[in-house]
Amino acid sequence: MTQALDKAVADLLRRTAQATLMARYQQLTADQVTAKAADDMVTIADTESEAMLAEGLARILPEAAMVGEEASHADPAVMDRLADRLCWVIDPLDGTNNFAAGKPPFGILLALADKGDTLAGWIYDPLNDRLCTAHKGHGAFVNGDRIAARTTGQEPPVAAISLVFVDQDKREAMKAQIAPHYTLVDIPRCAAEQYPRIALGVNDVSIFERTLAWDHAPGVLFVNEAGGKAARPDGSPYLLHRHLEPGLIGAASPALFDQLAERLAKLS
Repeated sequence: MTQALDKAVADLLRRTAQATLMARYQQLTADQVTAKAADDMVTIADTESEAMLAEGLARILPEAAMVGEEASHADPAVMDRLADRLCWVIDPLDGTNNFAAGKPPFGILLALADKGDTLAGWIYDPLNDRLCTAHKGHGAFVNGDRIAARTTGQEPPVAAISLVFVDQDKREAMKAQIAPHYTLVDIPRCAAEQYPRIALGVNDVSIFERTLAWDHAPGVLFVNEAGGKAARPDGSPYLLHRHLEPGLIGAASPALFDQLAERLAKLS
């Protein structure tokens, strides 16, 4: 079942990316980009991708409900499905701001979850044809090859910390008390790139303030199945039906997670 599901999903992701994202990449007109909120864009490629994915996923697993980012924006009640049933969780174009600017990275994030627990996840980078997959209890893979999370080996560790959605007081406290212990690098503004970086030895740790299900479900599973650790700062698991709660740490190893979590706890 797992192999058949992976093949069907992988085929759908690649077809969708080519027909919607790559067909629109660097070709958008002004009227094809709109603002959902401050610093939050949506393009015609987002909506086309979500529609094609939802249609294909309904054929692959008809019993699963759909929780798409754009559908949830139009009707927040869609998010209620995360708590009580089997569902596909779809981010049809992660890194929309980058995509709208005609630059990488961007990708598609997809998860299969049941009652808030992520069972499987897919992270697809169409520019590099890189597909990261994970099934709960079965490991993490990149283009079919099993991987183990690895650190950068640098000292101090490399941290990509998103402060975009952090309030000003907490932002200043993090800059003063967290940042000096790490080598800070820019965030890619794209979870489809950030989570692979954590597992593949590019970054050691990341902090996320906003933890929406479609942004984080597949990445959290991927890092954990690779042997890293992604969880709430108190160590509790990331559950999708609680995705409106802030705060999430991703780390290339449990030791790096514990170190950062301990430092964050001192801020509260």
